Amino acid sequence: MPTPANAPLSMAERLDPTVHAALARSVASLSHASALMAASDWALHLAASPGHCLDLAHLALRQGQEMAAYALARIAAGPDKEARHAVATPTQDRRFADPAWQQWPFNLLHQSFVLTEQWWAAATHGVWGVDKHHEDMVAFAARQFLDIFSPGNQVATNPVVLNRTLTQGGANLLRGSLHLLEDARRHAAGAPPAGAENFVVGRDVGITPGKVVLKNRLMELIQYTPTTRAVHPEPILIVPAWIMKYYILDLSPHNSLIKYLVDQGHTVFCISWINPGAEDRDLGMDDYLELGFHAALDAVNTIVPHTKVHSTGYCLGGTLLAIAAAAMARDGDDRLASMTLFAAQTDFTEPGELALFIDNSQISLLEAQMARTGYLTADQMAGAFQMLRSYDLLWSRLVNEYLLGDRAPMNDLMAWNADATRMPAKMHSQYLRRLFLDDDLSEGRYPVGGKPVTLGDITLPTFMVGTVTDHVAPWRSVFKLQQLSPAENTFVLTSGGHNAGVVNPPVPDSRRRYQLLKREAGGNYLAPEDWLSAAPTTQGSWWPAWQAWLAERSGAPVKPPHMAGTAFKPVGDAPGTYVLKK
Repeated sequence: MPTPANAPLSMAERLDPTVHAALARSVASLSHASALMAASDWALHLAASPGHCLDLAHLALRQGQEMAAYALARIAAGPDKEARHAVATPTQDRRFADPAWQQWPFNLLHQSFVLTEQWWAAATHGVWGVDKHHEDMVAFAARQFLDIFSPGNQVATNPVVLNRTLTQGGANLLRGSLHLLEDARRHAAGAPPAGAENFVVGRDVGITPGKVVLKNRLMELIQYTPTTRAVHPEPILIVPAWIMKYYILDLSPHNSLIKYLVDQGHTVFCISWINPGAEDRDLGMDDYLELGFHAALDAVNTIVPHTKVHSTGYCLGGTLLAIAAAAMARDGDDRLASMTLFAAQTDFTEPGELALFIDNSQISLLEAQMARTGYLTADQMAGAFQMLRSYDLLWSRLVNEYLLGDRAPMNDLMAWNADATRMPAKMHSQYLRRLFLDDDLSEGRYPVGGKPVTLGDITLPTFMVGTVTDHVAPWRSVFKLQQLSPAENTFVLTSGGHNAGVVNPPVPDSRRRYQLLKREAGGNYLAPEDWLSAAPTTQGSWWPAWQAWLAERSGAPVKPPHMAGTAFKPVGDAPGTYVLKK
């Protein structure tokens, strides 16, 4: 029976949100219920699998024998240091590659640790009856817990740190303490990390000349000043993710993708999203579609009329672009000339390690927290990414900066990464539930304008970029659009990760490489492993290949359009004001 509109709130409606929000604050919005369910699922099924338990016991025995054989071989090698170090270790690990780890007792310590990790990997994987999500969570928790006790992360058991301490008389630990105090002070004050003051937006980064030609409550649209006497007639509209600030595509002059495109004779427009506050809690995915993409596209069509637009989306911005392109195809709107997606997922059945933090319990807890704040904090987002890459982003930094006393010099990409953004409560909830949890987009249920869209309607020439070590949008997940859309599809797989793989300027001594393969419209699908075998490898940056792809699908060069056209009046210089909001 429906509840009358003027009926008083129930006890559940009055009390539960407060309790849930308090619970979220107390556990850093990480669901203990989800963790307990995963641990119980694993433990109960492992207990019911005596054969698996015997296999684990056999593995432990074999590892003990390997360690004993290794220790005896080292003893038999005698006093000759080179002979001792030539004895092969039971296992190899890049974390312990320094020659100092070959000395006794550190060789035994690190080998014991690595073999323990291997044992726990075997214990947490392949257990009969365990839900895949629970298996991943337990394995991840085991890795995180073991990392705490890694000999490389302790002063007394890290020979590199001990040697540095003896050589420098403890000066490294003093420097590390000062680094720790400075970082703590900056964090408490909400200040950026040390060195970020050398990369100020509008002064050092994000300095490609341009004008803000449109501004609304959600975004600023920047049109960049042409640097060539003639340009391709079709403009490029870039839709970056609002999980990040747009100037990752316009860092320093030497690695700015936007500057590169402008210098190659393209008219470039880019959206700069607002960094939302509590007042923006009700902004949803539909607002990003209408106030963001469609408002920008309408402005571009007005400033550069009578021509189609090359659309480009990065990460979540690419997902939004795919939704928009599918809706436009459904509605017969043919204003787009092509679609380019950088590290953007459209199928979320295999979203990578981010799925560890996504289930109904976890999302409900996040929603309870966001109901109070109005947004997902930048620290929460950064913390999740740090846990996914705990060695690279957390432990190695702690050892280098606080134990060895070596502060890595800040660069433009690191400063940008520290300039984090928030996510509106409504949008983030919709994003997690509709896309990650329910996978509505790839399954044809995602609604736009009250009607579902399907990616199968997209027939635009499509260029896609995946990156080899991407932990945010794994390239095999990005690749899935080839199954969902019959359009001509050129897929690039480049070295690097989610950010460094995209910020990939063409330089003479580049150690980068990429694979590229085109599938014609309506062509047969290649599985990812088959694609890897078939796609040729090219050394260097993929930027020139993309620029050539755009040029092939553009008309003969024409005179550059007027800045802001005749219907708009510039409201300020690039990079605008929204990008400066902390």
